[in-house]
Amino acid sequence: MSQTIHPADWQQQDALNRRTFLQTSANGLGAMALGCLLGQGWAKAAPLGQAHFAPKAKRVIYLFQSGGPSQVDLFDPKPQLEKHRGQELPDSIRGRQRLTGMTSNQKTLPVAPTKYRFTAYGQSGLELSEMLPNLGRVADEFCVVRSIHSEAINHDPAITFLQTGFQLSGRPSIGSWVSYGLGAMNRDLPTYIVMTSRGGSGDAQPLYSRLWSSGFLPTQHSGVKFRNSGDPVYYLSNPDGIDRDMRRDMLDDLGALNRRRFDSLGDPEIQGRIAQYEMAFRMQSSVPELTDVSGEPEHVLKLYGPDVKKAGSFAANCLLARRLAERDVRFIQLFHMGWDHHSNLARDMPRQCRDTDHPTAGLITDLRQRGLLDETLIVWGGEFGRTIYAQSPEKNGGRDHHPRCFSYMLAGGGVKSGLVHGETDDYSYNIVRDPVHVHDLNATILHQLGIDHERLTFKFQGRQYRLTDVHGRVVREILA
Repeated sequence: MSQTIHPADWQQQDALNRRTFLQTSANGLGAMALGCLLGQGWAKAAPLGQAHFAPKAKRVIYLFQSGGPSQVDLFDPKPQLEKHRGQELPDSIRGRQRLTGMTSNQKTLPVAPTKYRFTAYGQSGLELSEMLPNLGRVADEFCVVRSIHSEAINHDPAITFLQTGFQLSGRPSIGSWVSYGLGAMNRDLPTYIVMTSRGGSGDAQPLYSRLWSSGFLPTQHSGVKFRNSGDPVYYLSNPDGIDRDMRRDMLDDLGALNRRRFDSLGDPEIQGRIAQYEMAFRMQSSVPELTDVSGEPEHVLKLYGPDVKKAGSFAANCLLARRLAERDVRFIQLFHMGWDHHSNLARDMPRQCRDTDHPTAGLITDLRQRGLLDETLIVWGGEFGRTIYAQSPEKNGGRDHHPRCFSYMLAGGGVKSGLVHGETDDYSYNIVRDPVHVHDLNATILHQLGIDHERLTFKFQGRQYRLTDVHGRVVREILA
C-alpha cells in the first residue's frame, strides 16, 4: 500500500504543527513502547525502560479474594475470646468506628469467636485455621501480615482502592503501573493478564473491567482478561476463508493507515491501537499453546485439587497462572468471588476455603519445584476483613465488613517465610503493632519488582500521579 501523503493532508498537518510538536515531544516515549511491543528492541524499550534497582521478583501472581475473607476465621486466632461469646462488643474496642448500613441499626453487636480450630504448622509454628490444611503444609513458604488496614468500608471503593490506590474509579490499576514501568518480558503475550472465578457460596460482588484498566496510562497497559469458557480471548481463530498470511497482509495495510494518521495528529492512542492489533495477531499462536494443559502430568494436576480440569475454576486459573509465570508474563491477577459472608458463614466459609486452599498451596508447591517461587511474588488477600461481632445472629449469622484490620498472605519473591507480621487486639478489631496500610502493601509489591513507588509517576491533568498517591512506605520488616 502506498504511503504517499496528499496535499490536503499536508495542509492539515501544517495546521496542526504546533499541536503535533507538543504532543509528540511529550509522547516520544510512546513510540519506544510501540517498538517494545512490535519487537523492535522490545526487551529494553519500556516507557521507563528498566527497574530503579535490582529486583527480588520478576513477576507477581496476585490472588485477589473478592468479598473480604474473614481474618478471624482464617489467619488471626483469638482463643481467649470464647469466654466472651455472645457478649456485647465493648465500646472501648469499637471506639468511633462507623458501621455499614447493614449493622448500624442492629440492636446488639454480640461477640462471635470463630468456631474453627487453629493449628500451628511447619517449623515456624505459623497458626492457620483448620479450614486451610493444604496451606498449612506449605506454611514455611509464606508470611502472614495481620495488620493491613484501609479507609474504605464498602466493596466497590475498597476493591478499587486496593487495585488503584484511590477509592474512585479512573486511575490505573497496579498491574498497569507495573506494565508501564517495566514493560514486557514476553513479546507474544500481554504483560498483564487477568482471570476471574466464582466460589460455590457467599455473595459474589460484581467485578468491573476498570479494576484492571490502564486509566490515564496508555491503553496497551490495560489488563487482558481471559474468558472462563470457550476461547480465552475472542477471535483467536480466523474466520472461514481467512488464513494467517491474509491476516498478516490486512494488519500491515491497517498499520500503514494508522501510522499515517499518527504522523498527522501525533495521538499516542493510535500507537496503542497498532500495538494491540499486533499483540492480538501474536496471541493467535501463543494463547492456544498456553491454555492447552493436556500435556500436564497427573501428579502436577493433583497439586491443584479436584477442580483443576473445570474450566473457569480457581484451581484451573491457578494452573494457568503457573504456565503464564513460566512464559514470563509480568503481572498475573486472579479475582476469586464469593467471600462476602454476611450470613450463613458456617455453611459458606468452608466451601469457599475448599475452592481456594488446595489450589493456592498447589501453586506455591509447583512454583517451588520448578525453581520459580523465589522470583515470583504471590499475594493473597481481599479488600477488607470481617467483624468479630455477628451480623444477623438470629438468621444463621455472618460477619460485616471490617477495614480496620485484616490479613494478607505473601510468598516467594524475596519475602520472609514462616513469619507473622503485625498484631491486632484481643478482638481482632484494632491494630496494636506494626500497621500496614494499603499504600504500604502496594509500595512493597512494587519494591520487590525493583520499582521505587515514589519515582514511578505519570503526568495527567497538570500533576504527577503515582499508585501510592502521596503515601506509602516499603514494609522492610517482611523482606528477606
